[in-house]
Amino acid sequence: MLPQTVPESNYLMRMADGTIKQVNPFTGTEVWTVPGRGNRPLGVMPPSPRPIDPTRAEAYCAFCAHQYLETPPEKARLIKVDDKYITLRHLLADELFDTVAEFRRLPNLFEIVSFDYWRKNFGYNLPDAIEQHKHKYLSGEAGRQHVLRMSEQRLKAAGFDESAWERMSTGERLQFADAFFGGGHELIVARRHYIDGATHDHQLASSGTMSLEEHYQYIRFTIDAMREIYLDNRYVRYVAVFQNWLKPAGASFDHLHKQLVAIDERGTQNEMEIARVRANPNLYNEAAVNFAAYRNLVVAENDHAVAYAGFGHLFPTLEIFSKSERSQPWNHSPDELRSMSDLVHACHAATGSDIPCNEEWYYKPPDVDVPMPWRVLIKWRVSTPAGFEGGTKIYVNTIDPETLHKRVTQRLFQLRDLGLIASMKINRECPCVPNCLRYNPAVRQQQSDRPEFPPLYSG
Repeated sequence: MLPQTVPESNYLMRMADGTIKQVNPFTGTEVWTVPGRGNRPLGVMPPSPRPIDPTRAEAYCAFCAHQYLETPPEKARLIKVDDKYITLRHLLADELFDTVAEFRRLPNLFEIVSFDYWRKNFGYNLPDAIEQHKHKYLSGEAGRQHVLRMSEQRLKAAGFDESAWERMSTGERLQFADAFFGGGHELIVARRHYIDGATHDHQLASSGTMSLEEHYQYIRFTIDAMREIYLDNRYVRYVAVFQNWLKPAGASFDHLHKQLVAIDERGTQNEMEIARVRANPNLYNEAAVNFAAYRNLVVAENDHAVAYAGFGHLFPTLEIFSKSERSQPWNHSPDELRSMSDLVHACHAATGSDIPCNEEWYYKPPDVDVPMPWRVLIKWRVSTPAGFEGGTKIYVNTIDPETLHKRVTQRLFQLRDLGLIASMKINRECPCVPNCLRYNPAVRQQQSDRPEFPPLYSG
């Protein structure tokens, strides 16, 4: 049975008292913004920032550059040589400190979906190339001790008795190594903990503090990892990609990193959207970007992407859509990918490093036959759902889309003037051409048949 279609008139409504009611056109989530509920500071900057301890440089947490052996064996790293970025794969333990990693691809020590899940439920085994690397890594004393230390840390954190560990043979201890080399839960870890030149502990390095090229490489390296997870495990139906920034948003460390989690289902969100898109293939244009343009919610746009203040979300949310006709990130051209990276980077920069947020990626699962555009959502975690939400399933979002739009666009103009974000059109400079998302073949044909279509706004 198809999920009930949400009428456009319900997407965004302002009541006489100022209450704003929203309904998400893809999930049906109902959200209210009540006047006065959002009048409080948003960030989490400590009242008295502390000086950074210079003796701990590059060793502030397990993800830092002097702590390479505090995380499981990395699968790949991106290094910078002059002005070029080069990917190194399958380094051995005694090679880790020979180069400085701009980004590292690591297995998560504590998996959401474990390697045993794939092995016991699907009969999954390591691909030959990964098996060979594992044996080579373990054949060296440094590599073997590294893996043993990680295995011990993982088991003790799970409540494993220390005396039981002592009774295990080396072979028994190493049986957990497969998860480090072939698991489907990975991290993409950035080099910096603090911004360059930082003096106090509130000066964290976030997505928005990166250079444009660094952020592009961060996105590209993440997409490479996503694609390889699909290639290495045929039982994976979807790879969830997300970024938790700061502890209130679910981060274990306040050190920038993305996560990729392979699952054997499409997920509830995708199943609901697929059903709606089958009923209306142009849904993402009509219920997302077009509607945002008609309600003056578009914050920025460039040749291949568009961003707007989202509606119907539990938290204030910025939505960045790729205009590409290609549904999956790994099939985007370099220009399309850079356009997405630039808008995501700009939205993070406008958000600021002190606001906890989740970055979530959505794209067409490989086994789906309907086109769906790649989009990235940045959700500001500035409120906590409580009893009212649990009892009514009506969520209170403290910042309405119009307020979010105003706040972000003002900051984007400032950042653009300072040269801290890419060149882009902002607010009413955006052309906002209807049906600008080209994922839908019918829309692409319509656009090719139409020689010219004037923008909604003249700038």
